[in-house]
Amino acid sequence: MPDFWTQLAARIQAADSRLCVGLDPHPGQRPAAYRDDAAFLTAVVRATAPYAAAYKPNIAFFEAQGAEGHRVLTELLASIPPEIPVILDAKRADIASTAAAYARAAFDVLDVGAVTVNPYLGADGLTPFAEHQGRGLFVLCRTSNPSAGELQDWDHHGTPLYLHVARLAQERWFAGRPYGLVAGATYPAAMGEIRRAAPDAWLLVPGVGAQGGEIEETLAAGLRADGEGVLINASRGICYAQDPAAAAQELRAHINAAREAALAARQAAPPCDPRVDDLARALFQADCVRFGEFRLHSGALSPVYIDLRRLVSQPAALERVAAAYADLLAPLTYDRIAALPFAALPIGTAVSLQLGRPLIYPRPARKDYGTGQLIEGAYAAGERCVILDDLITTGGSKLEALAPLRDEGLIVEDVVVLLDREQGGRQDLAAHGIRLHAALTLRGVTQSLERQGLLPADQARRVYDYLGAP
Repeated sequence: MPDFWTQLAARIQAADSRLCVGLDPHPGQRPAAYRDDAAFLTAVVRATAPYAAAYKPNIAFFEAQGAEGHRVLTELLASIPPEIPVILDAKRADIASTAAAYARAAFDVLDVGAVTVNPYLGADGLTPFAEHQGRGLFVLCRTSNPSAGELQDWDHHGTPLYLHVARLAQERWFAGRPYGLVAGATYPAAMGEIRRAAPDAWLLVPGVGAQGGEIEETLAAGLRADGEGVLINASRGICYAQDPAAAAQELRAHINAAREAALAARQAAPPCDPRVDDLARALFQADCVRFGEFRLHSGALSPVYIDLRRLVSQPAALERVAAAYADLLAPLTYDRIAALPFAALPIGTAVSLQLGRPLIYPRPARKDYGTGQLIEGAYAAGERCVILDDLITTGGSKLEALAPLRDEGLIVEDVVVLLDREQGGRQDLAAHGIRLHAALTLRGVTQSLERQGLLPADQARRVYDYLGAP
C-alpha cells in the first residue's frame, strides 16, 4: 500500500475534493432495494467515488453484526478504488501487546490506510499504531458530541485538555511526521485553537450536517497555511440520501466554494500580528472579552463588554497583559506609574513588579481619617508619572484622574491602556495635551478573534457596525 498521506494528497488533487464519505450501516435504515449491507454500501461507493477524497467506515456497525459484519466490511473495502484512501473509524485505545494487536487488525488484516485512535493512554497507546510505516493516525482531540466538554474542556492553567492533546501531537508524538487530529465542526472556536497549536495536522472533521456544524466556519478556522489540511466527513447525509451521488457532488461543491471564500478572506484580512493574536486570545479565554448585548455605565448598549477585573483570577493572562504594558512603557520617560482604581490596580501592581518601577494611585476621594491622603504611595512634586488604566472609551475619566496628580505637582503627559475602544478617547486626551498609548484596539481584537476562528462572523460584524467606518 502507498503511504497514506501521499495517497490522500494525490487523491485530493485528482478529485478536487476534501470530502470524506462515512460508510455506516445503521440498523433498519438500509433501502429496501438492496439485499444486504454489502450490496448497499458498495453501491454507495460506486455512486460517490468521483467525489470522495476518502472513505471512513465506522467499525462499530460491522462488529455489531458478528461474522456477517466482518464479511460485509471485507467486501466493502475490496470495492473501494485503490486510489481512494480509507480511514477506519475505530477510536482504538490500549497499550503494549493489546494496542499492537489492534494495529495489526486494522493495518495488516483489513489493510486500511489510517485509523482513528484515542489518546487517553498517552504515547504508549499510540506508538504501536505509529510503528506501522506508511499508515496514518487520526487522534481524537475535540470531538463533536454534546458531552465532549466534560473531559476535553478540562482546564489546567488556562489550557483545556483538547489543546494539550493538540500540542503533544505537534511537538512530541509526531514531531516532523504527518499526522491527523479529529476536531468536530460543532466547535469552530476550539478548531481555531487546535489549528494554531497544530499547524501541520490534517483535521478530520465530523459534525457537519445532522449535528449542526457549519462548513464555512469549519474551513475558516481549520485550513492550514497552505489552504489544505481539512477533511470534512459526511455519513448519513450521503449514504441515506435519495441520490448519494448527487448529495456527494453537492457537498463537494459546497466545501470547495467555502474553501475558496475562506482563502480569499485570508488574503483580504489585515496583516496578522502574532502579538495581538496571542493577547486577544488570552483575553478571550480569560472571559475578559465577551460578545452579546451589554448596557454600559453610560446607559448605551454595546455588542461587546471588556472586563479586565477578571485578570485577578487568571495569573497567566495577567502576566501576559503586564508584559504588553511593559512594551508600551519602554520608550516613555517617567518616574512613577499611577494606576487608576479599581480595575487597573492589580494590573499596575503586576507591571510594577515586572519592571521594578514604583507605583502610586489616586484615591477616588480623599480620606477623612488618618493621613487624609488623596494619592497613595511615595512621590515628590516635579516627578513625571504615567497614568495606567485598563481601557479607554472617552477621555473623561482619565482627565478627571490626572487633576489631583497635577495638583500635587506631578507631571502627567502620557496614558497607557491595554485597549482603546475607539470612541473618542484618544482625541479627548490629545485636546488636553495628553498622549494615549494602547496595546490593542477594539476593532483589532475583533478582527483577530474572527481571524482565529474564535468569533463568528455575524458577531464580529455587529462590533464593526457599532464602531462605524472605516
